[in-house]
Amino acid sequence: MIDYSPLYRELSGTPLEHWLDDLPAALQQRLEQARRHGDLPRWQACLEQLPNQLPGTLDMRSGVHIGQRDDLDSQQQQDLLAALQGLHPWRKGPFELFGVHIDTEWRSDWKWQRVSPHLDLGGKRVLDVGCGNGYHMWRMWQDGARLVIGVDPNLLFLTQFEAIRRYLPDAPVWQLPFTLEDLPEPSAGFDCVFSMGVLYHRRAPLDHLLQLKACLRPGGQLVLETLVIEGDEQQCLIPEDRYAQMRNVWFLPSVAMLERFLRRCGYTDVRCVDLNRTSVEEQRSTEWMRFQSLPEFLDPANPALTCEGYPAPLRATVLATRP
Repeated sequence: MIDYSPLYRELSGTPLEHWLDDLPAALQQRLEQARRHGDLPRWQACLEQLPNQLPGTLDMRSGVHIGQRDDLDSQQQQDLLAALQGLHPWRKGPFELFGVHIDTEWRSDWKWQRVSPHLDLGGKRVLDVGCGNGYHMWRMWQDGARLVIGVDPNLLFLTQFEAIRRYLPDAPVWQLPFTLEDLPEPSAGFDCVFSMGVLYHRRAPLDHLLQLKACLRPGGQLVLETLVIEGDEQQCLIPEDRYAQMRNVWFLPSVAMLERFLRRCGYTDVRCVDLNRTSVEEQRSTEWMRFQSLPEFLDPANPALTCEGYPAPLRATVLATRP
């Protein structure tokens, strides 16, 4: 069972202090429900197999690099590798843990390199919605955030996050196994809110933008990254069924339409800071994610199209402010 008591202490005296009325019971109930997940005992066994050794070094200037190979003996190295591989598939990363390179499906470090120059997270309270296994949260903390809270209901992602957090136990970085809707009322408690790779999974995209806005204090910043298409403010794509083999993709607006959405939801200072066509070098199958990935989701005769005939993935990062 995860000990969230340090998080509760960090929330005390902040605009999120009222979470202490409901959050502990909600977490206890969610984690009790999680015990019924068929794979959870195996994932928990992987956590228990991890070596109990704090790292001698930490380097997050260009990624998440924890410890060195010499910190562990040969048996500990074997245990570490087996435990981490037991948590397959690893989607977001990469991570370097005591010399073990977790080559994840996504080169999430490339996305962070594109986005982080536009941000100032120093001393800020940050929420990461749909945080996956928490890769970007570690980068947010290293870039100066004083508290990072991520939400994602996926229990494998939570277990992967806990595997990394075992070696960073004092970091003010926490993952909650909830959706955004499951959280207690945020009451404008965050300085910065991230939603990366979430909007296109929402049936009601404007509702999502309004929910994110409610999490921000006045003057707080939204960092929104999502799939888009080329076109003017009247253009959007609603896939007939799947998009790049994903069933749960509902709405891909143009950048201009997305910016209009944000303005209609009351955001100001709306601006696109990055537009990037996802490459098969950035998203692909690896030893650590052995299922199909982007190369299999594109038209083999024309990689500018998905296998369904839609424009290949184009991702925009848009910043906006709650006035």
